[in-house]
Amino acid sequence: MINKESREVIREKKHLKIRNRFSGTTERPRLAVYRSNNHIYAQIIDDTVGKTLVAASTLEKSAKDAVEKTNDVAAASYIGKTIAEKAVAAGIKQVVFDRGGFIYQGKIKALADAAREAGLEF
Repeated sequence: MINKESREVIREKKHLKIRNRFSGTTERPRLAVYRSNNHIYAQIIDDTVGKTLVAASTLEKSAKDAVEKTNDVAAASYIGKTIAEKAVAAGIKQVVFDRGGFIYQGKIKALADAAREAGLEF
């Protein structure tokens, strides 16, 4: 009988491999993305001090009012735009993109594209 690892375990292993390659610095913090079945979360983290500088998610009231569903591509692009606007307001222009072990397509790609269009460089 073949024992297959769950998708979540595989994603966590991929994320650890990605995190071993880079981390966020003060000059270029890390844009970490996580998606659950119901929501999308994004935060910009300075790993040298272990502090979250900016965060946005579909749990926020403004996001729930702006989008119809909290788990689709439109919601992801809204969160990408929101996180980029907050980051630019905080003086952050360049980030390192951490896709969190998720495949770069669909919601993750929409979030990244919207963040780039709103002014973040990565």
